[in-house]
Amino acid sequence: MMQVPLTVGSMLEHAEKFFSKKQVISQTHDKLQTFTYAEIGQRTRRLMSVLEEIGIQKGDRVGTLAWNHHRHLEIYFAAPGMGAVLHTINIRLSPEHIIYIINHAEDKVLFIDEDVLPLIEAVQDKLTTVKTFIIMTDKSELPESKLKPLFSYEELLHTGDPTYSFASDIDENQPAGMCYTSATTGKPKGVVYSHRGIVLHSFALGLKDSAAISESDVSMAVVPQFHVNAWGTPFACTWFGSTQVMPGPRFTPKRLAEFIEKFNVTITAGVPTIWLGLLRELDQGDYDTSSLRAVLCGGSAAPKGLIQAFEQKYNIPFVHAYGATETTPLVTISRLKSYQEGLSDEEKLAQRAKQGALVPGVEMKVLGNDGEVAWNGKEMGELLLRGPWIASEYYNDDRSESAFSEGWFHTGDVVTVDEEGAIKIVDRTKDLIKSGGEWISSVDLENALMAHESVFEASVIAIPDAEWQERPIACVVLHEGFSNKVGKEELLDFLRPQFATFWIPDDVLFLDEIPKTSVGKFLKRQLRVQVKEHYNIQN
Repeated sequence: MMQVPLTVGSMLEHAEKFFSKKQVISQTHDKLQTFTYAEIGQRTRRLMSVLEEIGIQKGDRVGTLAWNHHRHLEIYFAAPGMGAVLHTINIRLSPEHIIYIINHAEDKVLFIDEDVLPLIEAVQDKLTTVKTFIIMTDKSELPESKLKPLFSYEELLHTGDPTYSFASDIDENQPAGMCYTSATTGKPKGVVYSHRGIVLHSFALGLKDSAAISESDVSMAVVPQFHVNAWGTPFACTWFGSTQVMPGPRFTPKRLAEFIEKFNVTITAGVPTIWLGLLRELDQGDYDTSSLRAVLCGGSAAPKGLIQAFEQKYNIPFVHAYGATETTPLVTISRLKSYQEGLSDEEKLAQRAKQGALVPGVEMKVLGNDGEVAWNGKEMGELLLRGPWIASEYYNDDRSESAFSEGWFHTGDVVTVDEEGAIKIVDRTKDLIKSGGEWISSVDLENALMAHESVFEASVIAIPDAEWQERPIACVVLHEGFSNKVGKEELLDFLRPQFATFWIPDDVLFLDEIPKTSVGKFLKRQLRVQVKEHYNIQN
C-alpha cells in the first residue's frame, strides 16, 4: 500500500476542494459572522504565511487563549498545517497554572481573545518564551495594552499570502497539537497529539455507531475549543464538510437554545452542567429543537433524570460518551445494540446511562485487586487503555511513569464492565468511599439524587469516621421553588430502596452552588474543604 502520511492540513484541503460552499457560522464578541470553507481555507493559508513571517518554525508551539469561533478554528489548521504545534490553553485555569502551562510548553506566540487580554497582561512578566502577542478582535483599532509586541489578527491576515501551501513534508507521527489537564491536584500535565492520532480519531467520530458526524450535519460544539480540542469535533466536522455553528465567548443557555432553533443544529456536544442549564432554559422558554439528532455528553456521568428529560420531554436523543485529555478524547460511546431494542424502557435507560462500549481502534483492560475483572457488571477495577490516539506519556513530566506502563494508559477511573462490554464509571480511584471495608460509588449516589424532581445538582464525598473509616455526605443544590419544600429525610428515603443500607449518606447538606472545575466538573477537592469546615473536622 502507498505510504501517504495522515496530516491535519490535508483535512482542511479536502474541505476547500469538496465542501467549499459549506459554512462556518461564528459568534464573536461583537457580531455573528458566516464564512464558507473556501474562505476559511484562504484565511488559514494567510495565517500560515504570517506565522512564518514572524519566525514560527516547525515544532514551535503556538498558544491560544480563545473561545469557540472561526479565528480559533483557523489556528487549529494553520499551526499544524505548517508543521508547528497547536497549543490550546484553558482560559478558566488559575493564573499560576496558566503561567506554568505557557512556560512548560515553551509557547513562542500567543493568540488572545480581547476579553482575555487583562489575564495575560497581569502575568506577562512571568512568561519566559513568548515573543509575540496577537489579539483576536472585531474592532479596527488595537486596545491600549502593555503587551509588547501586540498585533491585530485581522490586520496581519490582510498582509498574508492566500496561496500559501500546507507543508508537504510532515511525518504523521510529528506533534500537531497539545493540551494540558485541568489539574485538580498538582501541576497540569501536558499531552501531545500527533497528526496521525488526530486524523484517526476524526475517522472514529464519523462512524455510524459513534458520533456519526457527516456532511449533512449542523454541528455546534459547546465544549470549549481549549478542552481537548472541543473533543476533536472541529477537525472531524471540517474534514467531513459539516456546517459548524460556533457559539463564541461567554455564551448562555439562552444563546444555545436560540442557535439550535435558528440554525437547525443537528448535533451538539458538552458536559452535563451545560445540559442541565440548557434544560432549564428549554423549560422556561419556547424553542424548536426538533432538528437535533444527538446531544453528546461527556466529561462526567450524566444522571438518568437528565437523559429522561431530554428524550421524553423534548424528544432529543441523548448520547453518553467517555474520554480524557490523554485519549484525544473519544474512547467509548453508549449505543444500544440492535438486539437490545427489545428491552424495556427502564432497561434501555439503564444501559444508555452507562459510558458504553469501546469505539473501534481502542483496546482496554480493567484491573481489580486480583487481575482482570469479570464482565458481570459488578466487579470493579481501574480502566486501562491503549490505541492509536491514546497518549503514551506526558510532555516532559516525570509523572508519566505512574500513569503509563507496559504500553497501557492507567486512567484512574474505576469501572464495571457488563456482559455486552459496556463500561460504567463507578468513580475516580481517589473519589471512591470506603466504609467498613466496602466500597461506595459516589457517582451512583449522585446520579440517583439527581433523578429526584427537586434536585438540580448533587455531589457526594467522604468524611472521616472513627468506626467505619469513611462515610458519605450528600451535597445538594435544589431547583428553584423547592428550597422550603424538600428536606433531608425525603431525599434519603428516595435513596433507600435503591441502595444497600450502608450506602445511604449520613447527612444531606443543602448548598447554593457546588464548586466546579474549569471544564464544568464538580470540584470535590474544594467541596471537601467546605464540608470539613461545616463539621469542624480538623484532619
